[in-house]
Amino acid sequence: MEQKPARVRILDAAHELMLTVGLARATTKEIARAAGCSEAALYKYFPSKEELFVHVLAERLPQLVPLLGELTVEPGRGTLEENLTRIARQAALFYEESFPIAASLYAERQLKRKLDDKLRTIGAGPHVPIEALDAYLRAEQTAGRIRPDADTSAAAVLLLGACVQRVFAYDATPTGERPPVDQFAARLARTLLGGLSVAEERARPAAGA
Repeated sequence: MEQKPARVRILDAAHELMLTVGLARATTKEIARAAGCSEAALYKYFPSKEELFVHVLAERLPQLVPLLGELTVEPGRGTLEENLTRIARQAALFYEESFPIAASLYAERQLKRKLDDKLRTIGAGPHVPIEALDAYLRAEQTAGRIRPDADTSAAAVLLLGACVQRVFAYDATPTGERPPVDQFAARLARTLLGGLSVAEERARPAAGA
């Protein structure tokens, strides 16, 4: 069986190690060993661990911001409930993978500062999905499907914050199980819709109903 290219192996190994031990403890030496290459070869493709982390986010995790950009370009497409459900599902999956990777950063202040600096230089960071979701909701507001007095920024924080809490809050429950992602996304979308949409949009049946 043909071996994967070194860059692909490095990303796969980084993704796996960052998921299991967190970004702070996943060293480039361990990542290179797991990828079957030298640390020097790793640095040939990725100049720093921060750079590698950014590529893991962009190339190995469920993508959220591209979906929001796509919906913002065409507000009014699909029902608002369908779109919010789709966003909530993708956000839940994104945070399910990214939260375990990034959580350890809060115990490593120096590494977190370095990563924050790197993210600023490329216009990325945890705030970007909030801003992108706010932009989509404002586009729907302009299209007349969201009430003109609705606080789209607060709605964006509520939806994405709930998706983060799905990852964080359920481990200590008696079952230790998270709500199933499809059910969770649908309930979250319906609840948020009640505070955002105009009466006509709430009354519109979903496709196939």
